[in-house]
Amino acid sequence: MDETGIVWSDYMRYRLRLRGFDRATVERILRCSAERYVDTATGRLVAVGPHDERLIAIPYERKGETLTPVTVHVTSRQQIVFRVKSGRFTNE
Repeated sequence: MDETGIVWSDYMRYRLRLRGFDRATVERILRCSAERYVDTATGRLVAVGPHDERLIAIPYERKGETLTPVTVHVTSRQQIVFRVKSGRFTNE
């Protein structure tokens, strides 16, 4: 997936700064994370991966070879497991 383009919206750049996330790390997770889900409530794809000592979730949209991250937030393994068990997340 490394030939995929990423579109960084102004809002996403703002969220990265606000929450102190490194853009290169977020990009690596978007491109390479093996842990991916579909959020059944929003229809968006979600990539999950480690950022420093934190686990982050990145909801994004994919159109062809373009990924557009929507936001990024810290999550926990417990939250991910609960969302999978409840059906909110399904495996991509």
